[in-house]
Amino acid sequence: MQENLERQVIELIATDRIDVPISSMSGKLKRQKPKLAQAVDFDIKRYNGDRVFAYFDNQDHLKSRGTKEGIEKFAEEFPKYGTILRGYIEEQRAVREKYLVFGMNEGCKVTADDYLGVMQNLGFTPATAQSLYPELMDISRKLRNKRDEYKRSILIEQTI
Repeated sequence: MQENLERQVIELIATDRIDVPISSMSGKLKRQKPKLAQAVDFDIKRYNGDRVFAYFDNQDHLKSRGTKEGIEKFAEEFPKYGTILRGYIEEQRAVREKYLVFGMNEGCKVTADDYLGVMQNLGFTPATAQSLYPELMDISRKLRNKRDEYKRSILIEQTI
């Protein structure tokens, strides 16, 4: 039982440490794509190059109002009830949150096999995981040094 629990927490820590650099890279890529797309500029209807093609596609469609906009519209039409509704929304409420706090004991490390196991669970072949491991760990260490990594936590339950 205790060995299984140790294994589960090690897997959680390895997963968390792999998640940080991948999420960081993913965020950078997601922010970069719209900028790159907006920088593409050509005057012809369709571009066909040697290896790529590109064209602009304009689409008109209806989109639902967001919650905030819907509440504003409702409050304009029914001011009395809009005030009541805003009051409900702004009202503070007690929330109980349960976190799992985890970390490595001082002097202990997550092994390469632990990390490789997590990477293989993500669908990487053993060879791919092995080749990506050094670079991923280098990025992970750099990011980890920028923040306190002694202990981490994950929200596992929320009760309103």
